[in-house]
Amino acid sequence: MSVGFIGAGRMAQALGRGFISKGIVKPQKMIASDMSESVLQDMKKLGIITTTCNIEVVERSDLVVLAVKPHTVSDVLQEISDFFTNEKIFVSIAAGVPLEVLEANLPMDTRVLRAMPNTASLVHAGATVIAPGKSVRNGDAPLVQKLFQTVGVCYVGTEDKLDAVTGLSGSGPAYAFATIESLADGGVKMGLPRDMSTKLAAQTLFGAAKMVLESEKHPGQLKDEVCSPGGTTIAAMHELERRGFRGTIMNAVEASALKAKEMGELELQKHEESLETEEELEEREVEKIKKQASPQ
Repeated sequence: MSVGFIGAGRMAQALGRGFISKGIVKPQKMIASDMSESVLQDMKKLGIITTTCNIEVVERSDLVVLAVKPHTVSDVLQEISDFFTNEKIFVSIAAGVPLEVLEANLPMDTRVLRAMPNTASLVHAGATVIAPGKSVRNGDAPLVQKLFQTVGVCYVGTEDKLDAVTGLSGSGPAYAFATIESLADGGVKMGLPRDMSTKLAAQTLFGAAKMVLESEKHPGQLKDEVCSPGGTTIAAMHELERRGFRGTIMNAVEASALKAKEMGELELQKHEESLETEEELEEREVEKIKKQASPQ
């Protein structure tokens, strides 16, 4: 299989490294395009072919990963649409751009999937959910899932769940970073050196996450096992509960998910408005032709 990346930023580089390290795709079977020469140099260091031409990426790839900013998606799709066939697979990791918009801007029956990875993919500890479009073939979703599993865990879901995924695992690393920073600040306040405090905080979250994943116990059960009667941890948990810690985290997930939904609706609205504009132009052209054809 040959894989192409339109957009060669950090996520595309992470995926490229993952594919290579797991032996899924050889570097010489990958090609990446970008307008930034420094970004392309990073891809070249991995042995990946580079170009500034998006069309070349499509022509040379069996699977194309769209890894550009959401506001540039429409322009890129218009550029590459004529060169896409249903023998190729198209995967978009552009946040907030719905399958309907992607499919409408590519040839009919294009095999389209959306993927929502997160930043931890950069260290091969990512969490991704993919959503297949209406024209995918039987083996497409498992294949894309296998590719994203090279940079972490990957689940196959449906598009109506992607906003919630964005709020949880998509934005979640930021919540974790803020928690690590807060824990570290607490340690510094109580007299620990900054460097030690930060590393202890990060290792604490890493270890707790590892216990959840490997023990298969409910997080609440693991929390209870740390809270000795009358001890330090239950006193701390009481303070967190008084301050609305869990409710605040839940509200953050909800806020991010609702913002993702809003972005998707905006993209759909822009797409519908562009269709209306095209119809108006066609109607004007028809009227013009009729006037020219009518006898004077």
